[in-house]
Amino acid sequence: MITPTYTKELELLPNYRLIAGVDEVGRGPLAGPVVSAVVILNPAAVGKYRSKTKWWSAVRDSKTVPGHRRQSLAEFIKENAIDYAVGLATHREIDELNIHFASLLSMKRAVENLKISPDIVLIDGLYKIPHSIFQIQTIVNGDAKILSIAAASILAKVYRDDLMKKYSGEFPNFGFEKHKGYNTLFHRKAIIAHGACPIHRMSFPALQTVISKRFANLLK
Repeated sequence: MITPTYTKELELLPNYRLIAGVDEVGRGPLAGPVVSAVVILNPAAVGKYRSKTKWWSAVRDSKTVPGHRRQSLAEFIKENAIDYAVGLATHREIDELNIHFASLLSMKRAVENLKISPDIVLIDGLYKIPHSIFQIQTIVNGDAKILSIAAASILAKVYRDDLMKKYSGEFPNFGFEKHKGYNTLFHRKAIIAHGACPIHRMSFPALQTVISKRFANLLK
């Protein structure tokens, strides 16, 4: 498994004092927002080499971090960051823009929500934030390679998971606290039984397939 390091940030530090990492979560679910986070780690609190004694030793792409570890890691990240912020695009904006542009919008909002302006922004993936006033560098698989981006992925994941747990109280039939809106069997069965709820992404073909099964069952 590739583990992210602070090497890239250290290479950039002579020319850029404040280096931000950005990542998003929630592109795939059938419901809820897409969420991005941005982190400016404090260089004084991070080193080049990983070891089990360092606070960042377990920081990696949020998809590879067990759920019970993410919350404590998120707190470590916040404590060792110069600044951090979250931005999201709603399910309605996803339907209006498509998931690609909604993801970029959530990144743009996250960076704009920072209290301190970064000198450069490192983004996971291929695409830059459109119309951004900040210098941006994209890095493929950045969440697996770059510590700042991996840290952002954890903050975004924790924030979105907490938000979906809150939605589970508002829409108790769908089990959002369990699957966070992803396309699971439980989720599909809930949609077939109850129909779509107000936070579902109606533009997603996978959701429309499930809704079609619901109508087919109703017509039997």
